Amino acid sequence: MDFRPQLKKGTIAGLKKGWNGFLWMMKIIIPISLMTSILDWSGLMHRLDFLLKPLMGLFSLPPAAALPLVIGMLSSVYGGLAAMVAIPFSTPQMTLMAVFILMAHALIQEGIIQGKSGIHPLKATLVRIGAALVTLLLMVPWVGSSTVMPAAAEGVLSASPAFPEMIRHWAWTTFRLTAKIFVIIMVLLTFLELLKAFGWIHPFVRALGPFLRIMGLDQKVGFLWMTAVIFGLSYGGAIIVEEAKSGHLSKDDLEILHLSIGMNHSMVEDPPLFLTMGIHPFWLYVPRLVMAIVTVRLLRLWQRYARRPHPAA
Repeated sequence: MDFRPQLKKGTIAGLKKGWNGFLWMMKIIIPISLMTSILDWSGLMHRLDFLLKPLMGLFSLPPAAALPLVIGMLSSVYGGLAAMVAIPFSTPQMTLMAVFILMAHALIQEGIIQGKSGIHPLKATLVRIGAALVTLLLMVPWVGSSTVMPAAAEGVLSASPAFPEMIRHWAWTTFRLTAKIFVIIMVLLTFLELLKAFGWIHPFVRALGPFLRIMGLDQKVGFLWMTAVIFGLSYGGAIIVEEAKSGHLSKDDLEILHLSIGMNHSMVEDPPLFLTMGIHPFWLYVPRLVMAIVTVRLLRLWQRYARRPHPAA
């Protein structure tokens, strides 16, 4: 059998989507990283230390970490990433921040999508934020983070550089980051399009049956779970919304699915972006999976309890 047509189709589609996705990300990363660098250079963030230090201290993070976390929650993973790279954090600090941003990003946009497909957006958002905070608290003893910003090192700006020097540093740091992101995005999206062209996604979902059981999910939500894991809530939202409208899944099924994918969507595309910052892959994948499993199991216990007949008082 000649596989060249599928290979050509998948490669061309992947390269096109990779390029378009890269341009879309740059529209977020470049302005947000520049804004963050200017805020950090201006000293405005340091004037808010008295407000941020107690809260960030709970998670062994410096006050400056609040900015990337808030940007990530309101915008996207790319916005949070851009803000992280603009300030010289240590690798343990970036590890904690990356996990939080991966679990709780684009909350308004993705909350609306989840609200249209089976779960109340406020519940989905609060569970994501709560799970992210609990995950960070559990990670702190193992990651070795500190509330102190790392000491100035070679290539890192001094406390009060001249504005042109700050801009040069920002430009070079952003260029290195975007070059790495370009390679990752082009490779991943081309690979995904090849999977689609060869029709391998559905067999892959069926093979995931045992893993879905570990996650506490039914086989019937497997395709939707895989859609969110690969394409994310924003890209895969249309498929999830249409399936929810079809009525094939119960309210309980949809709620369990959404709480799981709220913590674990875009698992193919987003975590590798943080590998460019020296963060260990273990922390980018395992804590989120474990928290999703625990959350789904607890929800199933609650659903069974709620369905039980209770004797009248």
